Amino acid sequence: MTGSRNGLRSGVRHATKPAPRSGSTVSRRDVLKTGAAVAAGSALPLTHSTTAKAAKKSEPNPMRLWYRRPAEEWLEALPIGNGRIGAMVWGGVETERLQLNEDTVWAGGPHDYAVEGLEVLPEIRRLIFEEKWKEAQNLADEHFMGRPTEQMQYQPVGDLVLTFPGGTEFADYYRELDLTKALTSVTYTSGGVRFKREAFASHPHQVLVVRLTADKPRSVSFTATFTSPQRTTVTPVDHRTLALDGVSGDAEGLTGSVRFRALARACAEGGRVTTDGTTLAVEAADAVTLLISMGTSYVNYLDVSADPKPRAAAPLDRATTTSYTVLRSRHIADYKRFFDRVDIDLGTSDAVTLPTDERVPLFREGRDPQLAALYFQFGRYLLLSCSRAPGQPANLQGLWNQDMLPAWQSKYTLNINCEMNYWPAGPANLIECYEPLFQMIEELAESGARTARVMYGAPGWVAHHNTDGWRGSAPVDYAFYGVWPTGGAWLALSFWDHYRYTGDLDTLRTYYPVIRGSVEFFLHTLVEDPKTGWLVTNPSHSPEIGHHEIDDENVSICAGPTMDMQILRDLFDAFSSAAELLGRDPGLAEQARTARSRLAPHQIGAAGQLQEWLEDWEESRLIQHRHVSHLYGLFPSEQITPRRTPELAAAARRSLELRGPGTSGWSLAWRINFWARLEDPVQVYDRLRALLSPGKTAPNLFDLHPPFQIDGNFGGLRGIIEMLMQSHSGELSLLPALPAEFPTGRVRGLRAHDGFEVDISWRDGSLHHARLTSLLGRRAVVRARTAVEVIAHGKPVPVERPEPTVVSFTTNKGASYVLRPRRRDDAASESATT
Repeated sequence: MTGSRNGLRSGVRHATKPAPRSGSTVSRRDVLKTGAAVAAGSALPLTHSTTAKAAKKSEPNPMRLWYRRPAEEWLEALPIGNGRIGAMVWGGVETERLQLNEDTVWAGGPHDYAVEGLEVLPEIRRLIFEEKWKEAQNLADEHFMGRPTEQMQYQPVGDLVLTFPGGTEFADYYRELDLTKALTSVTYTSGGVRFKREAFASHPHQVLVVRLTADKPRSVSFTATFTSPQRTTVTPVDHRTLALDGVSGDAEGLTGSVRFRALARACAEGGRVTTDGTTLAVEAADAVTLLISMGTSYVNYLDVSADPKPRAAAPLDRATTTSYTVLRSRHIADYKRFFDRVDIDLGTSDAVTLPTDERVPLFREGRDPQLAALYFQFGRYLLLSCSRAPGQPANLQGLWNQDMLPAWQSKYTLNINCEMNYWPAGPANLIECYEPLFQMIEELAESGARTARVMYGAPGWVAHHNTDGWRGSAPVDYAFYGVWPTGGAWLALSFWDHYRYTGDLDTLRTYYPVIRGSVEFFLHTLVEDPKTGWLVTNPSHSPEIGHHEIDDENVSICAGPTMDMQILRDLFDAFSSAAELLGRDPGLAEQARTARSRLAPHQIGAAGQLQEWLEDWEESRLIQHRHVSHLYGLFPSEQITPRRTPELAAAARRSLELRGPGTSGWSLAWRINFWARLEDPVQVYDRLRALLSPGKTAPNLFDLHPPFQIDGNFGGLRGIIEMLMQSHSGELSLLPALPAEFPTGRVRGLRAHDGFEVDISWRDGSLHHARLTSLLGRRAVVRARTAVEVIAHGKPVPVERPEPTVVSFTTNKGASYVLRPRRRDDAASESATT
């Protein structure tokens, strides 16, 4: 991800960050704090005097996170969410903290960041071509950056804090997040009473639900109140409902304008419920269902005029008339229709009996394959919880944030992190999670059209390396990080990715104009490199990496970095294919194909590495860095593969060796995918082991840069998929990078290109059988590590064998096909017949 798009990653100035402008004060980008978040990456010591409840009866593959004590840090709390609203649940005994988020609460308000930069653009380009990079970068800093130069931050609503009577002594404590039901729960004994709380975020009812029960009548008592770092007031609505009203924060000279309301209502069985000033009180109830709703004034990135009060009240009132049993059952049914599509088993061990926070430090020892499966399903849980319509797409922290100024503003970083969030959407069988992202890209294309016009004098649209709730599309931060024009192009490829998994022409048709707009921008702005005649982007950079240090200033600005060329090859290919499928724009498609043929090609440098820039600068060969942008062509693209482009694959491997193992969670996740595409299971597992370790994975399994960034969770999930199944280059590959540490296992329900659903089982490191269900009726081309036969309805299916371990066969829509290793006599018989 943007390692240091703000020059920081953990509150320390990064070596590649340019010095602040003369006379400037240190900006917010220089005061990001991580505090306890970094330390929380390792298991924290127990501080309560309590008898821990033994783990539930051991299961071979338990899909739950569980703990022996309440959370003491945010990175120990458990996330719930329905795509739009969410909470971090701490599971306390004396107090319960529910830290609340609604995904449209952003600092500032509607704002266009674009500035009139067209006049300086020719000069910036000239300086770059003349290799006067420092002068070009300084000119861009002065006249080609958005205003303000920082985008807005995603912010919290506040907390709902429950306070319980009684002492501090408790026993038999158990806290869990059940991934199979999307339920958090906590149980403990205090004062001779067994208490239980259960919490979930309902998508059907658009409320958070907390159920409080006890094993003795009249034992449920508590007070509740809202707190918030925002400008807020707390008032009673009626005798059982409390309201928090507030407005988002000011930032960078922009006034906070998102008004919000949160409501908490106690529906008690027995006992008494009252409100008094800022407090909601429940006394001596048998059970309580606590309902929490949130609404804001945010309509879209241009409009914050809605009334948040009815938006918060409507779902609350509907849920109030529904029993807890029905709320719970509808929530579980809704969730399971997505989650249950995929099942995974990578093996088990005695480690499954340990609490989750104790397992993370032990994963490096290699004796806990089930933790990798749990991490896989936790990633799917997170994507379902933070990216569903209605709602915003998953931001840098997904949905969950407690800080007014979160690290990197918790924005949408477009030079890796936002895209990484959605790498699992197709293959992990959660394609619907793309919907919020698609809406954002469509809005960003509107904003980016003005940026293209006033800053480049170009048609179409452009977005640079970051965007926010206001759909900023201009360069931001510093020129070192921000003058990168291909963020929007990478996003536009999401629509084509969706089509490749689903064959959904209607969705492709809907968003085709967005793809076309990105193509129009680049056809207008690509310029000819005077040395080679290649078409290149200018200005640009290889994200967040400097290529020279000049007068103690690191410079990144350049023309035609490798990543840009790779993204544009994919963009022009996707547009040409989409145009042909939809019968649109044949002339523009031909222009795109012509431009593609003139883009700067891949080059191999003197150290055997894939070049990152047009020139093989000697200084650049030894850079170790979290970003490996020039290997986009290896993953997520398929321009580089071991079989089709072996020389380039070898150069990509050399680049990985030179760049280093990765220093951040998301970077390790990307490297897992790189090594999987190179079909190197040893390197794959080494990176997974580094990712699933303290400092990179928190006790609650959140990914850490550090601090928290959710992209590593999603990148790690995709990396595990790439170990087991790859779908690219016109074929489906089974077990291409299976680590020896997962010798026996199975996975069900993965999705591949061309509409195939894939189940795989393996034993002793070898394929046992696979099942392909053809959802579109397209031809299947399957690569395995051994020769296979194909069976349907108990009979052999005629196949072609372009290679000994590759089969190609026709499929029927809705039919399933079993692939299993060929028996020797079958192979001999086929050979004799041939």
